[in-house]
Amino acid sequence: MMAIKQLLRFGWEQALSCLFPVVIFASLALTQIIPLPILPRYDWLLLICLFMQWAMVKSGLETRDELKVITLFHLIGLALELFKVHMGSWSYPGEGYSKLFGVPLYSGFMYASVASYLCQAWRRLKVELIQWPPFLSVVLLAAAIYLNFFTHHFWIDIRWWLSGLVIIVFWKTWVVYVVGGTYYRMPLALSFVLIGFFIWIAENIATFFGAWEYPNQADAWSLVHLGKVSSWLLLVIVSFLIVATLKRVKGKGPVRAGTKTLTNGY
Repeated sequence: MMAIKQLLRFGWEQALSCLFPVVIFASLALTQIIPLPILPRYDWLLLICLFMQWAMVKSGLETRDELKVITLFHLIGLALELFKVHMGSWSYPGEGYSKLFGVPLYSGFMYASVASYLCQAWRRLKVELIQWPPFLSVVLLAAAIYLNFFTHHFWIDIRWWLSGLVIIVFWKTWVVYVVGGTYYRMPLALSFVLIGFFIWIAENIATFFGAWEYPNQADAWSLVHLGKVSSWLLLVIVSFLIVATLKRVKGKGPVRAGTKTLTNGY
């Protein structure tokens, strides 16, 4: 019974942390079903995302420091979108005044919503880290993963080598989190896989509601290839590393092993 209660508490905290992504998915669904006046759909989605971001900060659900992190992710995601659409990896076929080189500006908020989730979950679950690797190795690994999203179009794709490096670099790193006053821990690499998988599920929902379109979905919607999990996994790793590094800069470093009573949580 206690395990069920803890699972429900954990699920509730996760649901609260996903507020921004939920609003985006709900907006994608509603704007797909309900025709909106005056502006094209992409422009309405941008206005909804801007209002949601303002409401999150105004209500105190997000701090100003978290807003800075989310804005950074918006810019990182938008840069990736501009490049990928240019290379034909996917497209946004709808009309919109807020499209830049074929990319609607609301798309950056889909990346920002991942950062919002990470920041919210970090704070709500009181996340701390054990045996975090050296700063330089983390920064170089995050930079290499992000750059590979661009360079693999012109050079070899080294995502699997980078995935192996992630395992090596974070082999001893654990995530500590709190649910109902009880501390749990999980290998960081496992948390990457779980988040990446659930984002892949979210991607299927997003493409179903026309958030964007892969070439094989031009005639009819189909399930996003399972291989995309590796792309989202690497993107989650970049996101997590940036959030973790910024929090360490703010003076919130990892805990030392043995300072708390931990429960292995899988």
